[in-house]
Amino acid sequence: MLAGALGYVGVVDPHRSHSLYPQCPFKWLTGWNCPACGGLRMTHDLLHGDVVAAINDNVFLVFLLAAIPMIAGWMLLRRRNGRSWLPPPAIIALAVATVVWTVLRNLPGFPLVPTVVGV
Repeated sequence: MLAGALGYVGVVDPHRSHSLYPQCPFKWLTGWNCPACGGLRMTHDLLHGDVVAAINDNVFLVFLLAAIPMIAGWMLLRRRNGRSWLPPPAIIALAVATVVWTVLRNLPGFPLVPTVVGV
């Protein structure tokens, strides 16, 4: 299923306004870009090797995606030693970073916003 989803995102350009993708419920309800808004565009850009465009679409997710192997290894090591997956300070730091990113990306004039081109 993951391969099929990635294949679809790689073929159907989410930058085009007529692409068949659901609207973000958070953006629909609030008018704000959520922390993951631009994630489909970012994935499309990464599948096409365009890292600069991916950073423009969602820099937070690009760096989070790059850190996944390190975080996963750390979490597995913690779990193997009988501790919880994530310590409370890490959960709090991730939550604060997510809120800060959400507010920053919705400030007027913030340069890194998901791009959609017309027809």
